[in-house]
Amino acid sequence: MPREARVDRRRYLQAIGGTVATLSVAGCQSGSGDSQTLTAGTAPGFPPFEMKQDGELVGFDVELLEAVVAASEYELSGWEELEFKSLIPALNNGNVDVVAAGMTINDDRDEAIDFSDPYYSSNQAIVARESGSFSPSSLDDLSGATVGAQKGTTGESVIKDQLIDAGTISESQYNAYGNYVLAVEDLLNENVDVIIIDVPVANSFVADRPIESAFVHETGEQFGFGIQSGNDELAGALNSGLTTVEDDGTYRDLTEKWFGQK
Repeated sequence: MPREARVDRRRYLQAIGGTVATLSVAGCQSGSGDSQTLTAGTAPGFPPFEMKQDGELVGFDVELLEAVVAASEYELSGWEELEFKSLIPALNNGNVDVVAAGMTINDDRDEAIDFSDPYYSSNQAIVARESGSFSPSSLDDLSGATVGAQKGTTGESVIKDQLIDAGTISESQYNAYGNYVLAVEDLLNENVDVIIIDVPVANSFVADRPIESAFVHETGEQFGFGIQSGNDELAGALNSGLTTVEDDGTYRDLTEKWFGQK
């Protein structure tokens, strides 16, 4: 899908406040009639998008991609579970064919891979301990604080670009983690003062742990499925599948199931 079209779609999603996907066909499926198998990559530990329950991989991204692929001429052969920072290398070296991991579409990633149409919008939550005395209300309030995020995520980008580069905190005040489960554990153990994490993921952790969202930092980001650059056929199939699951109510059912939204 051309970058300009994705930018227009992102602006539209931002305009509507967008947790509802706005999807369209952006390519053509293979006309061969033969099924092609795909291996999907994800990074568990990012509830409710992808996580392990009783040893099983579950979540919004998991069910959504499976529904999207089922609506196309492709078949999903299985999932590879990796650290988030390893997903783009795995995609580019052919170990996985598509990434479904709450991955924000941004310019840096656009240079390395392509994306499907956006399927979810989010901002970043700054999460603190519920019983703690530290309750920031802006990024400026994080001066002197120890801050955590998952490696390779938008939360990490906020820390590096808007806190470290701005001089609000030093590099030594940033703790990076392989996943957000470890980050939340360190927050509860008082090894960091706050963590920066996508709002729906923060809500999932807040629901069953003594932590709270101190404030939301508006980023207006959109998630997309990642694919290798130039794979227009797969991009078209995924976008067509996204349109199908929105039109038949599957997308609405999944957002209600995993986020409590209709």
